[in-house]
Amino acid sequence: PPFILLLGLVPLCLLPFLVQHRKTIVLATCCLLALLGGNLRYQSSQPVVNEHLIQFYNEQGTVQISGMVITEPETRDKTSSFQFSVKQLHLNNTSKSVSGKMLIRVPRYKSIHYGDMLQVTGKLETPPQFDDFDYKGFLARQNIYSITNYPRIEVTDTNKGLKPLAWIYSLRNRLSGSLTQALSGPQASLAKGILLGLRGDISPSMMDAFSRTGTAHLLAISGINLTIVMGIFLSAGIWLLGRRRFVYIWLALGIIWLYALVTGMKAPVVRATIMGSMLLLGEYLGRQRSTTTALTFAAAIMVGIDPLILWDASFQLSFLAMAGLAFIAPLIQTLAKKATANVIGTDIATTPACNFIIDSFAVTLAAIIATWPVTAYNFNILSLVGLPATFFALLAMPGIIVTTAITSIVGLFLPILAKIVGYISWLFLSYFMLVIKTFDKLPFASVKADSIQTWQVWLYYALLAAITVTTLCWKQLSNFLRGMASETRLLVGKASTFVPTKYKGWIFFALLASVCIVWTAIIQIPDDKLHISVLDVGQGDAILIQTPNGQDILIDGGPSPGLL
Repeated sequence: PPFILLLGLVPLCLLPFLVQHRKTIVLATCCLLALLGGNLRYQSSQPVVNEHLIQFYNEQGTVQISGMVITEPETRDKTSSFQFSVKQLHLNNTSKSVSGKMLIRVPRYKSIHYGDMLQVTGKLETPPQFDDFDYKGFLARQNIYSITNYPRIEVTDTNKGLKPLAWIYSLRNRLSGSLTQALSGPQASLAKGILLGLRGDISPSMMDAFSRTGTAHLLAISGINLTIVMGIFLSAGIWLLGRRRFVYIWLALGIIWLYALVTGMKAPVVRATIMGSMLLLGEYLGRQRSTTTALTFAAAIMVGIDPLILWDASFQLSFLAMAGLAFIAPLIQTLAKKATANVIGTDIATTPACNFIIDSFAVTLAAIIATWPVTAYNFNILSLVGLPATFFALLAMPGIIVTTAITSIVGLFLPILAKIVGYISWLFLSYFMLVIKTFDKLPFASVKADSIQTWQVWLYYALLAAITVTTLCWKQLSNFLRGMASETRLLVGKASTFVPTKYKGWIFFALLASVCIVWTAIIQIPDDKLHISVLDVGQGDAILIQTPNGQDILIDGGPSPGLL
């Protein structure tokens, strides 16, 4: 209930008694309010299924529904899929007003567009749960709980969506068509994937190659793409308009949001756009903030809007990668520069070319260190060539984004000229594909990682955080530990004066026994999993079932069940 937020104000009651710590108390109050508010927001985001929601009618046979297409269809090799906002449902000769989103899959060449009003006849199904992919959870994070495959569709009206959004989708399709005409073969598909986020035409074999080489993130429109776009327009704005009145900042800000809209406003690009906007506004206000601040603010906004995004693998990977760049990359850069200077000398190690190589290596390695457990856990594959493959592929990314953007825009007005510019794009794209295919052919490019458990992922990040914090704050930590050791010795010394010498040994053994008892109890706590063990008892096999709540069931205990 909302009144639980009042509990967040409890620390303020300490203000009259701890005036010297008022900043700490106010900060604790804000953190507690944020925690309680976040919990309420998460609870409110959980759907309550009733007859007014479309998922209520899953697995109830053939139904007829009407509503509007709310996204532009995403194409794959043989199919297209789009999100559909339901308004009306007809079942058993009865019409009902219902609401909710669903996913509809149709043949690829079905002519469906954003804003179309449809009458759909088919069977509603609950999204399936696959062994290697949480498809049901993936759709649930988009508030989609119903799907239908290849239904009968009738278009009843068109152009009923938001006009600005319809124009943006139309522009995206025209830019895609421009790239298709100017480029040829797989280069055109790759260009549309990198520039516009349209990956439906990329062949399955090429997508598998990206996955095995650990470079699939280069296809996702995220921080890399936005950084390049923002940097280009900042430089162009300063060159054309100067720094007065900060017009160049507003130009870059408008462009990156337009780019986010054109590419479909997917979660990674929205995160990157919010963070880029924070950095630009910090420049405008003369208060440049750190990447960590912008990243945290972007996370807070997106989680506040959609709490379920916390369980999204893309969200997790994006912020783990940025955290790696913020905290781990500087450590790697420092170590790499020292090692390079010792090997080849300080003069060569400090050249711009050497610094570029070291920085690129540090950034790539930091991102891999921060993300590989989540990647392996979610996708059951671990790339062993991700570091060199990403490093060499990244060299072509600025050229790809700049030349494909020019090609697509020129192609809207002068298709012949776009073909000429497209030759330059083709060279960058061909190099990019060559890098991916070369590393994919290596026999040790990737290994299966389908046995990683959740606790192992948490343990890795706990150790990584401890090592990183210890390294970054070693001086402060050593001073703190020395102070704690001194205080502990003083406290133990004072306490020992109140305990007679002859009882000190007994007290020590009592404390040791207490620790052993507590840890024994902790180890025996059920792990909320069902365990089934088959035991050889000499005359057949016994079966021991241990339930999630800690109960034991023995079936066919053999000649001596009590002994078992």
